[in-house]
Amino acid sequence: MMDIALIAVIVSLVGLAIAALLYKKVTSVEIDDPTVADITQQIQDGAMAFLKAEYKYLSIFVGVVAVLLYFVTEDDGHLTSLAFLGGALASVLAGMSGMRAATAANGRTAMAAQKDGQAGALAISYNGGAVMGLSVGGLGLLGISLVAYFLGAGDAGQTNITHAAGFGMGASSIALFARVGGGIYTKAADVGADLVGKVEAGIPEDDPRNPGVIADNVGDNVGDVAGMGADIFESFVGSIIAAMVIADSSANMNADYVILPIFLGLVGYMASLVGVFSMELLKNSEPGAALRNTTFIGAGLFWVVGWFGIGFMDLDTGTEPMIAVIIGSIVGILIGLVTEYYTGIEDVFGLKTKAIPHIGQMSKTGPATNAIAGLSVGMMSTFIPIILICFGIFGANHFMMDGHTSGSAGGYMPEFGLYGIAMAAMGMLATVGVTMTVDAYGPVADNAGGIAEMSGLGKDVRDITDSLDSIGNTTAAIGKGFAIGSAALTALALFAAYSAAAGLGLDQLALSDPKVVIGLLIGGALPFVVAAMTMTSVGKAANEMVTEIRRQFKEIDGLLEGKEGVKPDSAKCVQISTDAALREMVGPGVVAIIAPVIVGFALGSPALGGLLAGSLVTGVLMALFMANAGGAWDNAKKAIEQGHIEGAEKGDAAHDAAVIGDTIGDPFKDTSGPSLNILIKLMSIVAVVIAPALTITGWL
Repeated sequence: MMDIALIAVIVSLVGLAIAALLYKKVTSVEIDDPTVADITQQIQDGAMAFLKAEYKYLSIFVGVVAVLLYFVTEDDGHLTSLAFLGGALASVLAGMSGMRAATAANGRTAMAAQKDGQAGALAISYNGGAVMGLSVGGLGLLGISLVAYFLGAGDAGQTNITHAAGFGMGASSIALFARVGGGIYTKAADVGADLVGKVEAGIPEDDPRNPGVIADNVGDNVGDVAGMGADIFESFVGSIIAAMVIADSSANMNADYVILPIFLGLVGYMASLVGVFSMELLKNSEPGAALRNTTFIGAGLFWVVGWFGIGFMDLDTGTEPMIAVIIGSIVGILIGLVTEYYTGIEDVFGLKTKAIPHIGQMSKTGPATNAIAGLSVGMMSTFIPIILICFGIFGANHFMMDGHTSGSAGGYMPEFGLYGIAMAAMGMLATVGVTMTVDAYGPVADNAGGIAEMSGLGKDVRDITDSLDSIGNTTAAIGKGFAIGSAALTALALFAAYSAAAGLGLDQLALSDPKVVIGLLIGGALPFVVAAMTMTSVGKAANEMVTEIRRQFKEIDGLLEGKEGVKPDSAKCVQISTDAALREMVGPGVVAIIAPVIVGFALGSPALGGLLAGSLVTGVLMALFMANAGGAWDNAKKAIEQGHIEGAEKGDAAHDAAVIGDTIGDPFKDTSGPSLNILIKLMSIVAVVIAPALTITGWL
């Protein structure tokens, strides 16, 4: 069975080579407009400078945690430490490669829009996103396959697979810091630039007179490329690890169940490669349909090859895991459509959306009613996705349990149902190569529009980039729905893996145990604490940004008037965002790692189980609420700008109210909400890592 891990290593290396060729293809396009070239270089320099500074700080953190893991984990602690370092390194490499490609593709997309029209611009922006997508999928598959190979996964003499959780912990640690740091960076710039530029000065978005626009465009890459990539990366490897640990801990599952997640990851990555290349055939069709179809091609191919591949590879698992995988995929698609309904401007399969028009109408009476409407839409948007997640959990559990009610141990065997839930999470994530490509396309198109505006490329170019950006906003909203749904299933699977690794039975997680209830309440509160910390950080950083932009408009003669030769000090705004992000990202990361350690060692393993359950419930609900409320506020503003709201137009009082609502929603959807996805997964993976060292009673 180790042949599967080796094949996965080879395929992932081929995929990474293809990503490198796509990067070369993107950068081979010449930027012959000096203004576009200069702005593109400024954005790339700012983005890479931030990443290097962020990773410099994180390298110290990673080194310290790796040493602690060596001493805290029992039995071959060096294996967990090495896996942790590998996971962190793979996540860093994925972020760096994706960021470099995205910041190279943005200006070239703008130039392609001018020269080759929409099809040319779509091709370059998609290829730029594909570098990130294939890097995330390839490095994730490569890393976890190497870990599985060296641990002997699927062989009779395999080492304790729990060590593989170290890889997931390394990926999760980088992901949380990348998401929080990137979110603070981008929203400080975005909120500051919008409040002073749009509301106070009355100048358009991405106007070159605004000192904050370069930082805003840098932030799109830092948050939505590197941050989202790290988030999806750790969900992908987390779902694989959870399934492997559950199978390894069961006396009723054979070794094929341990290696099956690697096989499905391999098939999903191969299907992603086909999906990415299908864009060559689809690029002349309507962009939104082309993007959706690349995803559907990848998913459909994965289902078919996965189903028949289990038999072809002679894996003794039956087809029940693939049923769970397909259920997870369908749930992910449906959550994406529900997200689109609550946050999109256009109808969803003929179903007329009411949320955006409602917020737009409420904007006519001021910022307060806009805010109230956005909050209510965000709250209501949580219900259907939660029901869908429940159906996914029930369906995956049911089909995996069917036929597994007796075995060598006899009687009811819940581990098969829990394994099915991990498979459902894999269903959302196995084709990460193509889904992440579509997600990363959005920031490239957004940046292209900003560069076109700042460079004065003309209305025709801006119309093309705006249409691509509008599609990107929808794909981003759907991507966030996918990320939250997969986070819920992955965290639940990791909870099951923790219970198995800690040897906890159902009777030890009973609500009649006060320590379990204490853990439950603490866990339920933690998402609120982390959300508050990140919102506070964005507010403080945005305050600094607003003050600086106002200062420049006041003190630099001719800047606001657009006098020829007068330029803003964009570097100062970039530095404000960078400093704020690096300073403020530490707190949430420390909370996520320290909380499960303290509760686990002080109150015992059942209390830590309660903490994970509590954080899962409130974390998923908060993430859905914040992501969808923020997306709805954003598109309500765009609906007014595009003339979809009767009696409201760009520049009037209703638009000003919508801009204020959007500035509230920005940290909701791009900082706090996404950070909660990673919070619940990181705490779960930390729990799996420390589980062997915990006791039932704890220190207290």
